[in-house]
Amino acid sequence: MERHVTTWVREYSNYIASSHVLSATAPAKINLGLCVLRKRTDEYHDLATVFHPIGWADTLTADHADTVSLTCTDTTLPSGEDNLVVRAARLLKASYGVDRGAIMNLTKVLPHGAGLGGGSSDAATALQILCRLWRLDCTTTSLPSLALDLGSDVPFFLRRCTAFAQGRGEMLSPLEDYRFPFSLAVVVNPVRISTAWAFRRVDVREAGRADLAEVVRSNDLDRWKRELTNDFEEPVFSKWPVLRRTKSALLRAGASFASLTGTGSGVYGVFESHKFAEDAVQEAAARGCATWCEAPC
Repeated sequence: MERHVTTWVREYSNYIASSHVLSATAPAKINLGLCVLRKRTDEYHDLATVFHPIGWADTLTADHADTVSLTCTDTTLPSGEDNLVVRAARLLKASYGVDRGAIMNLTKVLPHGAGLGGGSSDAATALQILCRLWRLDCTTTSLPSLALDLGSDVPFFLRRCTAFAQGRGEMLSPLEDYRFPFSLAVVVNPVRISTAWAFRRVDVREAGRADLAEVVRSNDLDRWKRELTNDFEEPVFSKWPVLRRTKSALLRAGASFASLTGTGSGVYGVFESHKFAEDAVQEAAARGCATWCEAPC
């Protein structure tokens, strides 16, 4: 695992230096299957899922300053100590004894509470960009450890490659050389879903689970329909029927597979026709949904 973590600087060198300002994208993810296996004694749950990064992304910039501060284009989000970006900066400063700050700006594009990991991605990107800004020797073990302190899926966003995740989501096994050969449509309804609420209502089951990594690797969409399930669909769709209708609309539009992502309000469709995917997001956007469409990578 550590061997792959060491590559994040090289693989994600999409940092742009202008004077002292650094800029980096913070991409979203979708869950290809999500199984809740058991509740742990520490009140977390053991999961099995495949995280897959997508191109929809926020942008974070950082420059030198005496103190840590953050501005955000989305004024509904906190920009103080409750923001994961600020928490990431504080944690990194304390861990490395940094005696200077940073002025950061977050251009928020990703809908929050959508199951896309936007806040976690922002936090991971803050760790990466501030390591560069402050010229820190961030080791292959220290940065993932700090990331986990910020959230269960934050370590995934340090590497941003398709990975099978276990434990709380922090035990990552990259799917080497995996290629997602389909078009993707993501639709987010203006619904906010509490992660804590979703976990209280999900059915926990360990037996009879598919090998998600093997199923995803097959790229067999008929098999995906049979074996890739998100355990949160039942409670979430029951409370918010609009999300069930969104999934049905994607399937009617030609998606070969569709699913809720995470515990949020995002639903994605996997298409073999890019034209059908584009048409699906246009229809959803006309209904007031936030949308994203991308061609095969």
